[in-house]
Amino acid sequence: MHRSKITSKGGPDGGDGGRGGHVIARGNRNFWTLLHLKYRKHVIAKPGEPGTGQHKHGADGADEFIDVPLGTVIRDAETGEVQVEITDDGQEVIITPGGRGGLGNDHFKSSVRQAPRFAQPGEDGLEEWKILELKLLADVGLVGFPNAGKSTLLSVVSAAKPEIADYPFTTLRPNLGMVSHRDDRSFVMADIPGIIEGAAEGKGLGLRFLRHIERNPVLLFLVPADSDDIAQEYKTLLGELEKFNPELLTKERILAISKADLLDDELQEEMTAELAAEGLSPLYFSSVAQVGLTALKDRIMQAIDRPI
Repeated sequence: MHRSKITSKGGPDGGDGGRGGHVIARGNRNFWTLLHLKYRKHVIAKPGEPGTGQHKHGADGADEFIDVPLGTVIRDAETGEVQVEITDDGQEVIITPGGRGGLGNDHFKSSVRQAPRFAQPGEDGLEEWKILELKLLADVGLVGFPNAGKSTLLSVVSAAKPEIADYPFTTLRPNLGMVSHRDDRSFVMADIPGIIEGAAEGKGLGLRFLRHIERNPVLLFLVPADSDDIAQEYKTLLGELEKFNPELLTKERILAISKADLLDDELQEEMTAELAAEGLSPLYFSSVAQVGLTALKDRIMQAIDRPI
């Protein structure tokens, strides 16, 4: 066995190997989508360096960072289990750890094995598939059937420019808008594609967008004034949310009647009395006529400020 000239007895002096690099997800408030990862299917961190003589530890492998927008949920592709939710700027979470470094031969010396000629290799790195899913982070989410006036409301109270037309499912992707209010306060409103009966089972645009309102502390239910049965429509929406995730019903809920410019005072009083019999207390507004918007924003701000 080679005897080092600077080691008088020439015992084992192999250092430990460095660990493999981690793959780390990092929250970044400057990102709003996951499009920058569309063509980056494989993320490979660097391996660790081997240990050397004189008990020198090998360098750890360089970590690989994936910047993601706030609201990103990371799932295991095989089990579907949620591994982590990124909600804070700068938050770092190891989603795939690097393998442990090997042990040098110095660990295996003993009174009967004074010069071990073997060491323990490091662990192989993990190969895993992860699913990154973005959930919108907003203060209030708009819930309603197609053509309930959700996109029109968002376009009037914020600078957002969602597509608006007189046919169902005009909105095909979620939209966010910053709504300014009195005393220099503001809140974020999220408009998602309309819900239809059976959405929780995947009908319409179904589960694809229902997940976006899981993060909203306040849900604003919009039912148009010309609906055949406002109370029943509201109950249907509640039922779809309950099927999708019962915890959604614990959130603050506001019922608002859109297109209120179609109602005269007598009709509105009659409608209010009918809904009161069902235990409902709606607000009335018209995005086109810009009537009742301030009262609506006041109610939303009160719901946001209410302690959970």
